[in-house]
Amino acid sequence: MFLRQDSLKLDNHMIHSDWRLSLNHTPLTINIMIIGEHIQTKKHILVKNSKKQERFIEKLINTIAKLNTDNISDKKILE
Repeated sequence: MFLRQDSLKLDNHMIHSDWRLSLNHTPLTINIMIIGEHIQTKKHILVKNSKKQERFIEKLINTIAKLNTDNISDKKILE
């Protein structure tokens, strides 16, 4: 899940390492205040070892590889 860090709509998030079970990732939940409107939601699942998962991971890696990290010299700056 990718979120804008400075969004005023974000209330809080939680990483649920105890929910992992047989998953190959750790679930993340986030609370977003929604006032007076209905928002249609959908759940999308990538089947493990599927072509769709491979394409998603490839796109993700390519996008991350293009990020400019020149100004990150240590962990403290990153935080």
